[in-house]
Amino acid sequence: MKDGFSGERSIVLPKMIVEMEEADPLTSSLYITDIGYYPTAQGHYVKRETGIDQHVLIYCVNGCGFCTAQGQRYELHTNEYCILPAGKPHLYGADKKNPWTIYWIHFKGPHADMYAQGAVQPGRISPSINSRIGERNNIFEEIFFTIANSHSRESLRYASSCLHYYLASMRYLSQYRGAKNTTQQLWDSASIVNATIHYMKENMEKSIGLKQLADYTGYSPSHFSLLFKQQTGSSPLAYMNILRIEAACEWLLQTDMKINQICHKVGIDDQYYFSRIFRRQMGMSPRDWRSQQNTSSK
Repeated sequence: MKDGFSGERSIVLPKMIVEMEEADPLTSSLYITDIGYYPTAQGHYVKRETGIDQHVLIYCVNGCGFCTAQGQRYELHTNEYCILPAGKPHLYGADKKNPWTIYWIHFKGPHADMYAQGAVQPGRISPSINSRIGERNNIFEEIFFTIANSHSRESLRYASSCLHYYLASMRYLSQYRGAKNTTQQLWDSASIVNATIHYMKENMEKSIGLKQLADYTGYSPSHFSLLFKQQTGSSPLAYMNILRIEAACEWLLQTDMKINQICHKVGIDDQYYFSRIFRRQMGMSPRDWRSQQNTSSK
């Protein structure tokens, strides 16, 4: 595997902590050994000829790649996930021209087998009016930061409980979406714009353009832009940047993620371009804004 990707984050739990999880009556049913996020992972390639003793979840949120397991090769596209089974040879990697951005988790335990069963073939998680992709990604972050901040028994138990929810949100997709059914008929302009804003939030980590947004509504780009500006006062792409900076402010305030990690989380690969947009909207650099907020909260 290539050594490092811009904006990457990962945690490999020490053997002592994994043994704590294995011995605990609650976490032993489902627990994490490794977890990470690789944005635009150019050159990412992993081959394990004898497999490993954990299941491997790969959730592709942008770009594409492939995985091979149980003698079959599968293409993994944007908004798709797969779970490579424990104890089996496998390999996976990013596409050379359009490398993937992935969330990934290595996990074990008796309940892990149930979540992994039949999930080698990629499952699709497409954005829609009822999708909750942003919420799912926040569950991942909650797991990640819980483990990053503490290896206490309580933290490991909480991470294990969240992992159940995270995996269930994929394996039981219709139930996850149906639990917060917000379906509405797109009869008026306000409903169309609201649906588009939801779509923007669900695709926060992707670089999406005006045509893609217009295609989602079924209107031409010019008509959609006019309709959107009438309702919001902003063009669609300007509004998307507002959402990106709002999300960036939350990450800056609530986490210790680096600037080059946050910019990928809001769909901007170029840290310097991200800083320019942030300064234009907030009046200062991301670093200065974070410093100011931290100072004022003391």
